[in-house]
Amino acid sequence: MRTTRSTTRENSLAGLLAGLATLVGLVVLGVLCPAVAQAQSPLTQAQSPATKATGLHISDGRLVEGNGNDFVMRGVNHAHTWYPNETQSLADVKALGANTVRVVLADGHRWTANSAADVTDVIAQCKANRLICVLEVHDTTGYGEEAAAGTLDQAADYWIGLKDVLAGQENYVIINIGNEPWGNTSPEGWTAPTIAAIQKLRGAGFQHTIMVDAPNWGQDWQGVMRANAKTVYDADTTGNLIFSIHMYSVYDTAAEITDYLNAFVDAKLPLLIGEFGGPADQWGDPDEDTMMAAAQQLKLGYLAWSWSGNTDPILDLAIDFDPSRLSSWGQRIFNGVNGIAQTSKEATVFGGGNPGDTQAPTTPGTPASSAVTATSAALTWGAATDNVSVTGYDVVRVSGTSETKVASSTTNSVTVTGLTAGTSYTFAVYARDAAGNRSARSATVNVTTGSVPAGTCSVGYRVVGEWQGGFQGEIAIRNTGTTAISGWKLAFSFANGQTVANMWGGTATQSGGSVSVTPASYTSTISAGGSVTVGFIGTKAATNTAPTTFTLNGSACSTT
Repeated sequence: MRTTRSTTRENSLAGLLAGLATLVGLVVLGVLCPAVAQAQSPLTQAQSPATKATGLHISDGRLVEGNGNDFVMRGVNHAHTWYPNETQSLADVKALGANTVRVVLADGHRWTANSAADVTDVIAQCKANRLICVLEVHDTTGYGEEAAAGTLDQAADYWIGLKDVLAGQENYVIINIGNEPWGNTSPEGWTAPTIAAIQKLRGAGFQHTIMVDAPNWGQDWQGVMRANAKTVYDADTTGNLIFSIHMYSVYDTAAEITDYLNAFVDAKLPLLIGEFGGPADQWGDPDEDTMMAAAQQLKLGYLAWSWSGNTDPILDLAIDFDPSRLSSWGQRIFNGVNGIAQTSKEATVFGGGNPGDTQAPTTPGTPASSAVTATSAALTWGAATDNVSVTGYDVVRVSGTSETKVASSTTNSVTVTGLTAGTSYTFAVYARDAAGNRSARSATVNVTTGSVPAGTCSVGYRVVGEWQGGFQGEIAIRNTGTTAISGWKLAFSFANGQTVANMWGGTATQSGGSVSVTPASYTSTISAGGSVTVGFIGTKAATNTAPTTFTLNGSACSTT
């Protein structure tokens, strides 16, 4: 879970005693902790395990299934412990293309622990929906002087209490031993307790893949995990350990992202991006597209935060749980060029994938356009061929060097909707097969949409309430035409210096008095004779004159 970054913590006698206790524990365990390492210290290659794990396990620095096939996690985090009654969520996550879900559980440190019966049900839901299940104890953070080894030790006890539930699930379940341990952490404060907790589970007979989160709320901003991962990995005699970095506002540029990920790959130390994502206006501007692209190139897993979490939800409304209402982040994580739907392969334990097929389909023919309207265009292209079979096509919008997926089809034709009137677009097509291999990109086609006919819209504007310096406004947009409008842009102007501060049902951009509104996912289509409503909070001076002229996709609307 994303937690505000903190770089300072006050020292206290309690913290000193906790540190001394940890060092004593090291002597007892016979574990040699490294000296404080530089954040950018190079990793050396991990040693081969003394004993080989079964089920999901690590081989040569990579996560593989029990049959030896590579498994690359592509999925999301789901806050089950906060929303225990949302039993449809895992099916929806699977339907959108994920192969893995990381399920939030509580260990009882602050919240009520999830019972054995509940965890049994979660595993059953994962298996019924053909998802690899990462179970994680969420409440091991600790703040200030509470950041002691006891939190991970307590998490280990929780897992041991679930041993009967987890037995025999090594092909389906990964144990994330503890979420985002502690705040401002020294190498000794992360390394020794992590080793102790892992060895406690191994001593209890656990052979599962264990996932270890980085310190500093998972973000490793001091480079502690990077510098000490090999020490932790070599202390697990099964070698069945994978490290998790939560990439938010720390490693947030392309250079930092690729440097961090490559350090683990070069050292053959298994790694995935366990949490990442969200709007740029809240947590700086992390480059999630580079995270996904780099993970795809390096064949590393990633799990996005969060289907249903407290911040940055993948769904447009976090409490709605409507899978058709993906937020802009949800669209990127599932349907972007490097998103889940493009790169996920189902675990072969569920019958998915075809690991023997590595041949990509041929390049599709150049698409041709027809039936172009103000908001849609039909595309057709020459079919691709494949050594096994072509299972589908992805249509992308091309803008310079970037691409955005706009449609998918199982045939060599599709109608792209949600376009803006009077706008030029460039489209291309990829083919894909059942094994997830993707063809080269087709040649492109340029399409310019038409204008919305005059007289097909009306707008009602009203002030719901006013107070000194502010007001609440509401705009109802009605489609008075005979065909649906998919995708729209509403434009109007304020005359008295009003500004839109916050909007729901759409997104507003403003320059001076001129305002443009584009829809949310759930207001993007206005059926013939139907309407949608957007609301907003605005600022004002003494005068608050209502706008009188509105255009929809460049065409004038009547007012009501």
